[in-house]
Amino acid sequence: MTDEASFRVGLRVEDVTEAATFYQGLGFEQAGSISHPDGQTIMAILRRGDLQLLVDALVGMPFPDSDRERMTRTGPRGLGVVIGVEVADVDTTADYCRSSGCTVTTGPVDAPWGERYVECLDPYGYAWKFFQLLPDPPPDSLSTARESWFA
Repeated sequence: MTDEASFRVGLRVEDVTEAATFYQGLGFEQAGSISHPDGQTIMAILRRGDLQLLVDALVGMPFPDSDRERMTRTGPRGLGVVIGVEVADVDTTADYCRSSGCTVTTGPVDAPWGERYVECLDPYGYAWKFFQLLPDPPPDSLSTARESWFA
């Protein structure tokens, strides 16, 4: 691939083909894939604008056998990380996520700091925040966020 993305996120999943299909429903386009000699897809490379998503198999990739690799295989997936992506329609994205087996944890909701968003856990255990900016965001969104959290 000659046109590399500015941002890359790697996700490890049990079924790369299934996961790639799910992420394509979120607007990612498949840019490539790598198969194991047994024919199983072990990596899918997907793009959405400047974001490249590398979807790797939990088993079958030639990663070194390390403590981190063993912990990655047992999970939980992406603990403490939320992947945020701007979308054209939060409600449509939320509907897709629900119908695809995601657990919606927040929203869709209009936030006082000027965005509409939904947060969910995808079927592979990764947390996502899909958002769209509201037409008239407050002039000082950081102060508004602070006030809404700690008022």
